[in-house]
Amino acid sequence: MHFQISAPDTGLQAALQRKIDQKTKPLGALGQLEDLALQAGLVQQSLEPRLSRPHLLVFAGDHGAARAGVSAYPQEVTWQMVENFLAGGAAINVFCKAHGLILAVVDAGVAHDFAPRPGLVQAKVAPGTANYLDAPAMSREQLELALERGASMARRLAGEGCNLLGFGEMGIGNTASASLLAHALTGVSLEASVGRGTGLDDAGLEKKRRLLAQAAARAGLPAGGADPLAALAEFGGFEIAMMAGAMLAGAEAGMLLLIDGFIVSAAALVAARLHPALVDYCVFCHRSAEPGHQAVLDALGARPLLDLGLRLGEGTGAALAYPLLQSALAFLNEMASFESAGVAEKS
Repeated sequence: MHFQISAPDTGLQAALQRKIDQKTKPLGALGQLEDLALQAGLVQQSLEPRLSRPHLLVFAGDHGAARAGVSAYPQEVTWQMVENFLAGGAAINVFCKAHGLILAVVDAGVAHDFAPRPGLVQAKVAPGTANYLDAPAMSREQLELALERGASMARRLAGEGCNLLGFGEMGIGNTASASLLAHALTGVSLEASVGRGTGLDDAGLEKKRRLLAQAAARAGLPAGGADPLAALAEFGGFEIAMMAGAMLAGAEAGMLLLIDGFIVSAAALVAARLHPALVDYCVFCHRSAEPGHQAVLDALGARPLLDLGLRLGEGTGAALAYPLLQSALAFLNEMASFESAGVAEKS
């Protein structure tokens, strides 16, 4: 797939910075909110950036390796949680409702057949990936299909006036995939990148590390220097690949992208290795409690907005950070300047 993604034009940067600096506050006093306001203005090429039809998509997929014991939960929890999302009962439903985000759930590759209904996007590539302990998780054809379906979703939403896309995921075993991707793309050791996921005990964590070392040895990719699409095909999930495609098309369309935790960040790392300018469109929402997330954030040059010890996924960190972006645009667009308020500036 071909994407045209370039860094936002910086011609407006001086004017945006001047507008930020002239607000009735000491220089830099709103910290990262000032960076957010500047980023949004540059992405939208506007001195008055606005958020329009903000969506959060939760991409769901199953992993063949889940049945080998890389998670504390059985694989059936993936489809059961998708049903919970569709019934409005999950944390992400509550947070999106609280903050005015439009939520949809994408079946990227769940090992279950869902009845059509509002809020469900049916984009299944296959009922789960292959077991990457024995073979690549997906074929190159499946990978291309997942990327294309994700891209088409972002393009459709952009055509409907959406300029902010948040990302979440659901898939038993997908922290293991993210750990393998982090290892392949950043060189962080599996020891350092593999965490407890949904709550493994010490014995479960040791087994997970052993299994993932077996998968890495089978694939034989150079740790830290792997080709991003090769790594995604070897270890990824259909939900991770579909997110990467949606991120690339979203950036191409000039959207702001809300990047959630470890798994969403792993998808962003794949996308950014393909098109480095992607990171200019990304708002990194939080630092996960999963140990491998920091290595991925470092590789992306990211400074996340929140550090709340979250490890739920679903896009919950993205939904919680969204009001900070709203606040950044509110101060930029509505706060008085020294001149308009008649307040003396620092001498």
